[in-house]
Amino acid sequence: MRDLVIVGAGGFARETAAAATGWRVLGFVDDDPALHGTQRSGLPILGPVDSVLGMDAAVVVCVGNPRAYTARRRIVERLALPPRRYATVVHPSVSIGAGSTVGEGTVLLAGAVLTADVTVGAHVAVMPQAVLTHDDLVAPYVTIASGVRLGGGVVLSEGAYVGAGALLREGVTVGAWSLVGMGSVVLGDVPPAEVWAGSPARFLRKSSVPERQSS
Repeated sequence: MRDLVIVGAGGFARETAAAATGWRVLGFVDDDPALHGTQRSGLPILGPVDSVLGMDAAVVVCVGNPRAYTARRRIVERLALPPRRYATVVHPSVSIGAGSTVGEGTVLLAGAVLTADVTVGAHVAVMPQAVLTHDDLVAPYVTIASGVRLGGGVVLSEGAYVGAGALLREGVTVGAWSLVGMGSVVLGDVPPAEVWAGSPARFLRKSSVPERQSS
């Protein structure tokens, strides 16, 4: 059993610890000094994020919410670890169909379903009970919240965030770093760096695109 350290100590991080049944979870790292030396879900906060650089353990970055969903890429770029250091965490109840692939650093939580020929990139967060159907393409750093349903052939571009319970019609594309609000029904393409919500979903405002961090 391989050792695992989880970056972040919020809800997503603790859910990932619970899902990582095939790993020996050593604890969490977080940049909030008030957390250092405390525990979350029975596991210790081991120190700041950069402390993973000196640890002999696999790493998974579990940060980001609708207000800060660009944070995962910023931390991955800041750490600059080789891909082999990153764990892929899959809850035992997840169903992964034939022809589907899952990238490094990605987390699939309880009850998620990938039906067939689904491609999920690196550092993606798939929350409980999400369903990804045939030929969906999910780029790195995407977040798919609980209960999302993607029709066949949907494309989620880099860093997109799809809120809880959203429904996406087959063949639509959500542009890079766009956010789809919870419960939305997406019937057409969403351009990059925009926030859409409603049924049917419509444009609300622009969103921000994170700058690449220099190494």
